[in-house]
Amino acid sequence: MTRDEALNLVREFVKNEGLVRHMLCVEAAMRFYAEKYGEDVELWGLLGLIHDFDWEIHPTLEQHPQAGSAILRERGLSEAIIQDILSHADHCGVPRDTLRRKALSACDEVTGLVTAVALVRPSRSLYDLEASSVKKKWKDKAFAAGTDRSEMEHAAKDLGVDIWEHVGNVITAMRKIAPELGLVGNIPQG
Repeated sequence: MTRDEALNLVREFVKNEGLVRHMLCVEAAMRFYAEKYGEDVELWGLLGLIHDFDWEIHPTLEQHPQAGSAILRERGLSEAIIQDILSHADHCGVPRDTLRRKALSACDEVTGLVTAVALVRPSRSLYDLEASSVKKKWKDKAFAAGTDRSEMEHAAKDLGVDIWEHVGNVITAMRKIAPELGLVGNIPQG
């Protein structure tokens, strides 16, 4: 599956632009880590891009992402990628026993927190966002209360990266697609 085919798959099943942006964020972060670790950037990016493609049609833990697996098999995706996607959901019981699976888990949840912090800043931009700003909001449990900070810490540790280094890496990755994410804000480009 090419990136264009993957994006078409996402667009076919996902109408919520916020969810599309989430998957674009995870794709960018996965590409960052693939490059960092000398892995297949296209494959890792593809995994990040499609990992939640079925959330709107299967919005419960009883269905997501396992019910989406059948669709991916029909589309000819490799069983390895399907198992990687299943690994990002604890309830599926697929072990996170590869670097790629660990990276997907680490990149998934944290992108939402990074986005939330960027959106409440005066600039509404990723371009001036630093990990230290995320760290300040981290302590406020009412902020982005739906994000699981302990899960983020555990996933970063499992990947072998300090949580704040990881947050910085994810910000760097997301900056590359800030215009697509609507997170340029009022920072002049030039």
